[in-house]
Amino acid sequence: MNFNLFGHQGQWLAVDCGITLEQVPGAVRPAVQMPDPRFIVEHRDQLSGLLITHAHEDHLGALPYLWEQLRCPVYATPFAAAALRHKTRGRRGVLPAPLIEVTPGDRSLIGPFSVEWIPVTHSTPETCALCISVGQTRILHTADWKIDAAPVVGPAWSDKRFEALGVEGIDAVICDSTNALQAGRSVTEGRVAQGLTEAIQRCEGRVVVGCFSSNIARIQTLSQIAADTGRYLGVLGRSAAGMANCAQQVGLFPSQFKPIHAEHLGYLPPREVLAIATGSQGESGAALHRLVAQTHPHLSLDAGDTVILSSRTIPGNEASVARLIEGFRARGIHVLEADSSDIPLHASGHPYQDELRDLYQLLKPSLVVPVHGEAAHMAANARIAKKAGASAALTGVNGDLFYLSPVPGVRRRYAPVGRLQWCEDTERLINVT
Repeated sequence: MNFNLFGHQGQWLAVDCGITLEQVPGAVRPAVQMPDPRFIVEHRDQLSGLLITHAHEDHLGALPYLWEQLRCPVYATPFAAAALRHKTRGRRGVLPAPLIEVTPGDRSLIGPFSVEWIPVTHSTPETCALCISVGQTRILHTADWKIDAAPVVGPAWSDKRFEALGVEGIDAVICDSTNALQAGRSVTEGRVAQGLTEAIQRCEGRVVVGCFSSNIARIQTLSQIAADTGRYLGVLGRSAAGMANCAQQVGLFPSQFKPIHAEHLGYLPPREVLAIATGSQGESGAALHRLVAQTHPHLSLDAGDTVILSSRTIPGNEASVARLIEGFRARGIHVLEADSSDIPLHASGHPYQDELRDLYQLLKPSLVVPVHGEAAHMAANARIAKKAGASAALTGVNGDLFYLSPVPGVRRRYAPVGRLQWCEDTERLINVT
């Protein structure tokens, strides 16, 4: 539920506006929850704009629900803008207006804030770190990132701009901590492509790959594998199909990306079927759930077919994923799990310890503020930053105000925080904290 505010002389700049899915006891589907924006709503006339760093739900999913309260210009790259339009087309929520498209590498002047959109590699394309300057102060908000020399879709990671920023001087880095407990380096998408190719080449029957719908590189990889192995690619699930369409609209896929309509998968010989499916976290009603329950309208799986879970199990979803796997295996369907595979079937989109160290050594920041992760992840990130040369590293909790320049500090519980939940029955937001 990323929702960050940067302030300077009474003006504010918001970065990201995401949701989380909370499993409510007795509910069929997880509840959509999002940050309570009450603090900045009370200062809406001081909100210069809202920036979307990339097209993941935990970074943009709340915007259609909350924009009417914020009423500020929204800036996003073409793919993130297409994802927002897709989310609001024929569904609940409001498309932000104005919605201003920017290209990675652009610079924007938003109120008193000068913003540079720096392209980074992540598990969805057109992700940008933000270099935000006001007066003589320059800070970097990394967003989600990793060092990926072979991202499949989009340009590879480049040190060049970060090295230049280190020379120019960075006062503070607000940095992703998700994998700060993981030693070494994250796996590249290119290496996952090799692993998936190896796994699928061994399969005899139908193959269904469960992955996150926003992972455009994984979809492109599977398209190429289908062509290389004589299979037809189909996409099962509204969210995956929608994101694939968004990627096509903004030119992220090559011209040869041409999946067949899902309804055609059912009558193809098993050896010719390769499908991408939503629901790798065991979500009720998603494509994989319908396949295990034998209620999917377009495809049925038989003994000898294979399901590959090309994703990590998000903490809290272990039970639902286990039920999904048990259901397939009880019917004689092979299941390959990325979490336990000896070949790479999934890659995280977040930096491991060596990647964090590399970035800090390039930027040479005075201050680091770890974000995005639990307390242990942020504490580990802080230790890495200080060991890499940062003068100070500050951690905190939601609602804390961090002074980034000229003197670092923290004002605890500065702003009221909480969660809102979308209530389908009444079609309104309710406070759940």
